[in-house]
Amino acid sequence: MLKKRIYQSLSAAGLLLAMAGCATPALVERTASRNVPASYINTANAQDTASSARVQWKQFFTDPNLTVIIETALQNNQELNITLQEIEIARNEVRARKGEYLPFVGLGARADVDKVGRYTIQGATEENVDIKEDRHTPDPLTNLQVGAFAHWEVDIWHKLRNARKAAALRYLATVEGKNFMVTNLVSEIANSYYELLALDNQLAILKQNLEIQTNALEIVKLQKESARVTELAVKRFEAQVQHTRALQFGIQQRIVETENRLNYLAGRYPQPIMRDYRSFGDLVPKAIQAGLPAQLLSNRPDIRQAEQNLAANKLDVQVARANFYPSLAISGGVGLEAFKPSLLVSTPESMLYSLGADLAAPLVNRNGIKALYYSANARQLQTVYQYEKTVLNAYIEVNNQLSSINNLASSYDAKQKEVAALNESINISNTLFKSARADYMEVLLTQRDALESKFDLIETKMQQLNASVNVYRALGGGWQ
Repeated sequence: MLKKRIYQSLSAAGLLLAMAGCATPALVERTASRNVPASYINTANAQDTASSARVQWKQFFTDPNLTVIIETALQNNQELNITLQEIEIARNEVRARKGEYLPFVGLGARADVDKVGRYTIQGATEENVDIKEDRHTPDPLTNLQVGAFAHWEVDIWHKLRNARKAAALRYLATVEGKNFMVTNLVSEIANSYYELLALDNQLAILKQNLEIQTNALEIVKLQKESARVTELAVKRFEAQVQHTRALQFGIQQRIVETENRLNYLAGRYPQPIMRDYRSFGDLVPKAIQAGLPAQLLSNRPDIRQAEQNLAANKLDVQVARANFYPSLAISGGVGLEAFKPSLLVSTPESMLYSLGADLAAPLVNRNGIKALYYSANARQLQTVYQYEKTVLNAYIEVNNQLSSINNLASSYDAKQKEVAALNESINISNTLFKSARADYMEVLLTQRDALESKFDLIETKMQQLNASVNVYRALGGGWQ
């Protein structure tokens, strides 16, 4: 009868725990949208699945001087190396989570000395037991113990396994984060390298113009001596020469800063950057194959990173939900115990063992668990919006750069015609000025316009190359 009542009580307690654990609060759920437009705006072939994102960066960038800088940066860049350590931390987190749902087994030894007060309950009621003839219980009594112990939380609701899976997904997210950093690093180095070549060419044009303007100044001085022009013309030409020299120093400073930026990205102290600036005019932007927008979901490392974080946070919600359910923990131990070292090996008298199980579930005052549950869901909703934001940003980046490539190509053609026309106008204005058929201001303005147009032509060429690099990055290329 008593045994029956005990079983009934245990059954009722178990049912109560189960009922208490199954009552979980309702959440606002949202599924991430993976829908993207069928094609990019103004693309020539909207159904072409070939994508430049699959091209390795060594094949995309063929300048040997540029590839050397990129290879050096992939080895020495400090930010990239910091990210690699974050990957290692995430990998160790996976190992730690994996160990949590396996039994913990350890070995231990213990030694105690216990002197019980005579006027305590234990001391007053303790009996003197003869251990050997003419020997009583030692006072104080020593106790020696050696054995193995184990503890295991039974993963009934897959709480610990889900936590390990979430850690594994976050590890994969850090790997994708590293890939995205490599993509950005490669593109930033390429853009800075092309900027350096453009600055070199602008400096060369300035030096040529400075020589032309200096010669023109000497001619104007001779014409002043012959009373063909006034001192005003001489001063205006001198001012133009000084203006060009000031531009030269500004370009030289920008070259130094761009070289240092490249060295910083390469993880090294400032040193000359090897390059052939004369090849800049022959550079042709790479032909880009955009593929389909849906391919961004698999090609862009930042989108894959957001997807891994989204899956991890979904598992975090399940882990937080499992806190409402009953948990079962099993513990046990086996070993030897005696009050003398020589008696430790006296088996079976010195043997000890224990086995226990704990079943518990939250019943009253579950506010802390609810808070963790709601917070986990809020973070999961955050990653949903973050994923959608990343996809939207990727599509817009590609669309902008594709449009930029088309517009810059038209702009470059127009700039070439402008430079050709102004070069001819310089020769015409100089001839007319020498024959007193043109004012010196016409010569100065023509030279200034020609210089600006040449600068603009180089700037447009650099923008073309940068747009090609940027669309390659936006499509998800550069990390392979």
